Amino acid sequence: MSQLSTLIKGKGSKQLGRITVLDASLLEDETPESQEFLDALQGETRALREEEVVRGVVVEIRGKDVIIDIGYKGSGTVNLDEFNNPDGTVGVAVGDVVEVLLEHLEDQNGNVRLSRERAEKMKIWDEVEKAFRANLTVHGVVLEKVKGGLAVDIGIRAFLPGSQVDTKPVRNLDPYLGKSFDMKVIKVNRRRGNIVLSRKLFLETINANLKEETLAGLEEGKLVEGTVKNITEYGAFVDLGGVDGLLHITDMSWGRLNHPSEMFQVGDKVEVAILKYDKDTERVSLGYKQKFADPWLTVEDRYPVNATVKGKVVSITDYGAFVELEPGVEGLVHVSEMSWTKKVKSAKGMVNLGDMVEAQILQVDPESRRISLGMKQITPNPWMEVAEKYQIGQVVNGTVRNITEFGAFVELEEGIDGLIHVSDFSWTKKIKHPGEVVKKGDTVTAKVLSLDPLNQRMSLGVKQMEPNVWEIFFEGHHVGDTITGRIARLTDFGAFVDLGEGIEGLVHVSELSRKRVEEITKEFAPGQELTMKIVKLDPTEHRIGLSVKQYEMDQERGDLEAAKSSLQPFKKATLADAFKNVERED
Repeated sequence: MSQLSTLIKGKGSKQLGRITVLDASLLEDETPESQEFLDALQGETRALREEEVVRGVVVEIRGKDVIIDIGYKGSGTVNLDEFNNPDGTVGVAVGDVVEVLLEHLEDQNGNVRLSRERAEKMKIWDEVEKAFRANLTVHGVVLEKVKGGLAVDIGIRAFLPGSQVDTKPVRNLDPYLGKSFDMKVIKVNRRRGNIVLSRKLFLETINANLKEETLAGLEEGKLVEGTVKNITEYGAFVDLGGVDGLLHITDMSWGRLNHPSEMFQVGDKVEVAILKYDKDTERVSLGYKQKFADPWLTVEDRYPVNATVKGKVVSITDYGAFVELEPGVEGLVHVSEMSWTKKVKSAKGMVNLGDMVEAQILQVDPESRRISLGMKQITPNPWMEVAEKYQIGQVVNGTVRNITEFGAFVELEEGIDGLIHVSDFSWTKKIKHPGEVVKKGDTVTAKVLSLDPLNQRMSLGVKQMEPNVWEIFFEGHHVGDTITGRIARLTDFGAFVDLGEGIEGLVHVSELSRKRVEEITKEFAPGQELTMKIVKLDPTEHRIGLSVKQYEMDQERGDLEAAKSSLQPFKKATLADAFKNVERED
């Protein structure tokens, strides 16, 4: 059974169950007639019609069934839950005279079907229609937001359009949820189950009389009492009695305010000052902070720079915490001023609302109403000792605290981190991400590369723990040297050759052979040994250019020179020599 909470109010009304009817004469006094009604039920069967509300007497309660005699052939049955009170207690007893709806005289089992719930709803529909015709007021509770407005319980479900919630447009309907209001019925359609209400019409009727009285007593500078009627992002509308005044957010507090709801809620009683009243437009501007002296006028005298102060954390954001030094005066502790050593990303992890904190005044700007505070300045800066404790070239041990794309942060001691850049892990390996080498929690040994205590930075290097193989290579090799290596990998443009110690050189495809290489993968393979000439050295970029073709050409040139040097000089033969040779043969 639905919770019937409707009160339909009117002159000469009388309470019937959970329904207030408009006219006391609509109901007979049940007490003296109860016995007559019971006697009548014992007589002949009455002429009854289905879908009619009839009266009957409770003759028995059997488990969850309430047996009701309505003066027909047999008794009808109603579920006990339909008689439960809102608090869960049973609201019926044997002998009670009740009204029920006759749904069916005889069903397939020969039973009379009754409904207490439908009878109650039909009575409510009757009273709602009467309220609509007589322009009376109904009372209901807002259940939930629905498309276009609010669903309201007036005993049965009704609709309150958003445009009819208040005399002024309402953008946020949340404050109305669960609240009870008086309203007018502006549309009823029982066949379609449609009831439309208007709180706006009710308020306009009430406010019409109050408005004239209120306007007559308004004057600038006067203190008046009102009720917060609506809250928006820019302020609060205060009902002064048929007239709404705007209390702008900038006139609520001398201090910083993020939203009017931090100070006021709908329904609050508040005393405000009339700042401006335009009789022509009937617009009223209100002020709350004007009741108090502006604390920012003398703020520099009370809070000099470098002074130590205490205050309560009243607001927390990602970028800092606002600390109330006194009512209306707040200072901001930026996240960068909270700790010397911690990398604070959000103030939410450093302080809590309501915390009492100690800070130092860093800057005061009365015109902008801003005070900058620092919490870390209360304690010594540990980075000032770093330069004395660590020197460039010193070998240190630490734990990987955090990993980013560009490097790994290593904690050397609490609050002191050093950065190993991704390029400082290896002399030769192409490391794309530090996660390929280390993970959080790993212990690493590195060298201190640079120190910057003022900016709280320290650079570390792992590869610097080993000799620089590139420097060694470039010192021991020159352009024109012959070198041997194995193909590490092939690409479309050439072959990278492993020269040892992780050092690779590139043989461009045009330098792989004196012959034209059509398909590099068919003529060469990883692991294949090559003998080459060094044709380019770039110590800055760590690049080595190699050439098999140049080696082959040098080899061929050398072979040719060797062949020439082994040949005897050619001599021209004369006719005399020919005769000598003939004589020898004879």
